[in-house]
Amino acid sequence: MAKYLLLKHYRGAPAAVNDVPMAEWTPEEISAHVQYMQDFATKLEGTGEFVDGQALAPEGTFVRYDGEGRPPVTDGPFAETKDLIAGWMVIDVETHERALELAGELSAAPGAGGKPIHEWLELRPFLSAPPTISDCHGGSGLEA
Repeated sequence: MAKYLLLKHYRGAPAAVNDVPMAEWTPEEISAHVQYMQDFATKLEGTGEFVDGQALAPEGTFVRYDGEGRPPVTDGPFAETKDLIAGWMVIDVETHERALELAGELSAAPGAGGKPIHEWLELRPFLSAPPTISDCHGGSGLEA
């Protein structure tokens, strides 16, 4: 089994086919979308392929260490995950092809007018092992 992260983006990905912002959806359209996501997760729980998933609130902040007792908070000029990532799901599947199949199915969640969004999802595999020195430096001959 291999774990994959499915990322849903607010923006930054190519435009979806049904690209009406969720803020313009009716309450019924939002309910149908949320229900689709819940049903998808339930189906994957049944097959043992669901690990976890969450929707993220749009607010967020970058934080970085800048010396003892001084964790500054900034909202830019960097691209911010609060602008980019709307939610995520972790799946654990047998093959990369199965991960692609599930990402395609999740992309069909309904949106405005009850029609599939056809949104782009980012599919990222988890590293199966930490990188070695040779992975990072092309093999220097110093590896143990």
